[in-house]
Amino acid sequence: MKKAFITGITGQDGSYLAELLLDKNYEVYGLTRRTSTQNFARIRHLTENPRLKLVSGDLIDQHSLTQALRDIQPDEVYNLAAQSFVKASWEQPVLTGEFTALGVTRMLEAVRFACPTAKFYQASSSEMFGKVREVPQKEETPFYPRSPYGVAKVYGHWITVNYRESYNLFAVSGILFNHESPRRGLEFVTRKISNGVARIKLGKQSVIELGNLEAKRDWGYAKDYVEAMWLMLQQAKPEDYVIATGETHSVQEFLELACKSAGIANWQKIYRHNPLFDRPAEVDLLIGDATKAHQKLGWKTSVTFEQLVDLMVKQELETESKTS
Repeated sequence: MKKAFITGITGQDGSYLAELLLDKNYEVYGLTRRTSTQNFARIRHLTENPRLKLVSGDLIDQHSLTQALRDIQPDEVYNLAAQSFVKASWEQPVLTGEFTALGVTRMLEAVRFACPTAKFYQASSSEMFGKVREVPQKEETPFYPRSPYGVAKVYGHWITVNYRESYNLFAVSGILFNHESPRRGLEFVTRKISNGVARIKLGKQSVIELGNLEAKRDWGYAKDYVEAMWLMLQQAKPEDYVIATGETHSVQEFLELACKSAGIANWQKIYRHNPLFDRPAEVDLLIGDATKAHQKLGWKTSVTFEQLVDLMVKQELETESKTS
C-alpha cells in the first residue's frame, strides 16, 4: 500500500486529492495546523476512513515537517498548502512569503533529510505568468508575476527546480491554471458569484459586489486537476507541466452563466462594482497550453466551462435552500 503526505489537505485541492488517493487504496496523511478552530468541512466525509490520518504540523516549523516525514516515510509528498488568496497577499505580503515561498523550501528540506526517495509535487500557479509574455502560456513562457502571491509562487517553483537539479530529488511543479469547484473558498470570485446568485434566487441577498468584470481566466474543474498532480508523480522522469483547459473566459461571462443557471434573467440588475475588489496590478489574460500534459500524461479535462458554472450554482442552490 502506497503512502502519500498532503499539506493543505483541508483545502479545495487537498480534499479532492485525498479522495482520489483513497480511491486508489493509498494510505493518506494530511498535515493540519493546530488552531483554536479547526475547519475540516471539506474532508469530514473522509474522516471515517481508517486509511486517512491527520498529522499536526506547520509550514513555518521545520522540525514538525521533518519529524512527520521521518515517521511516515511516504512514497509521495504533495505540497498544496499556501496563503492562496491573491488579494490577501497585498494585505499580508510577508506572511504570504513565509508560507507560499519559504514553506516550499522547508518541505523540500524535510524531504531531502527524511525521505529522499519520495516523489515531491509542488503546487505552482498560472499567477506566476502575471503580465503575460506570450499567449497561450506554456512551460517555457517567462514569468512576470503581478502580486506578492505570484512572486512567492515563482520562488516556490524555482526552488523546486533547484532541489531537483542539485539533490537529484524527484521533484516536480504543476503550473495549474484557475480551477474551481463547490469546495472553493467564498473569498474567490467564482464561488462568490455561484453562492451570490443562489442566495439572490432564494431571496437571501439582493446584489453581488465584484471588482473587474473584464479580467479573463482559464477556468477548469478542480477534481480534474488533482488527477494531473497524481499523474505527474507516476512518471519515470520528473518534469513540470502546465495544466489548463486552453480556453479563456471573463468574470462577466462567469456571472452571466451563473445567473442563467439560477434562473435570474438580468445579471446587470444584481451586479454592483466595488473598487475595493479591484487588484492594484491586474492580470488581464491567462490561457494555458496543456499540450505536454495531454501528450505525456494522457491527461484531459472532463467538464466544460459551462458545466462547471452550472454544477457550482446547482450545489449552492441545494446547500442554501437547507439553511436559514
